[in-house]
Amino acid sequence: MDSVCDPQNEILNPSNKQKESKMQLEGQVALITGGGRGIGKAMALAYAQAGADVIVVARRTDEIDAVAQAINDLGRQGVAITCDVADRGACETVIQKVSDRFGQLDILVNNAGGGLERKPVGEDNAETWKAVIDINLLGTYYFSRDALPLLRQSEAGKIINIGSGMGHEARPNNSSYNCAKAAVWMLTRCMSLELWDDGITVNEIIPGPVYTELTEDIFEQGKTHPAIPSEWVKDPDDLIPIAMFLATQAANGPTGQSFSLARRPVC
Repeated sequence: MDSVCDPQNEILNPSNKQKESKMQLEGQVALITGGGRGIGKAMALAYAQAGADVIVVARRTDEIDAVAQAINDLGRQGVAITCDVADRGACETVIQKVSDRFGQLDILVNNAGGGLERKPVGEDNAETWKAVIDINLLGTYYFSRDALPLLRQSEAGKIINIGSGMGHEARPNNSSYNCAKAAVWMLTRCMSLELWDDGITVNEIIPGPVYTELTEDIFEQGKTHPAIPSEWVKDPDDLIPIAMFLATQAANGPTGQSFSLARRPVC
């Protein structure tokens, strides 16, 4: 029997539409780096609530174990894999485990990152500078590259990179993070062109300032940015609407784009 759309039924039974929207990712598998806390944790739980099975990756085993358990409690498969995203071999191992366990991957979120010091060039530590590049840029590159065989098998594979406004504008005393995030933005654009014919979309989210364990020494929750009065400090859950939008787009959806939640012009 052909299905018939009955607007009146949707009005009288809104729960039907709500149930459908809540399971937009049913049957899909997502992998989120930096998934043990903050933005990564919020996205992992949101995708699980929408029906996806989710692999969370981070260095802190206790944190990702807790997130994986929360995903299992939602009735989805939650898998925690300890990994340093700057370790080339470790990234390959994670993707192999995903392939062995699920045989598919539909959504990759490259969220792991962060800055390690805030000093001008010449007063900074060269090894620390390189470590920021390794975590933010190489981690994104490694996982994107290694995940391609699985993403190509998906009907609409997606790579979502968590960027930063600092990758689009120069700021003093944080050149390693600025350069790393600028490179992530360029990698996003390059991959979007290279993967066009594979039906894989590649986009960037610029969260703006977000209050997490990594930024609690800089931001106050619910307050404005100390140096940018127009910027409100967000909670990780504030990213969920745009994260869901990108995760649910078709293969011919937006790609090579930067979606900013900032409250200032970001070029």
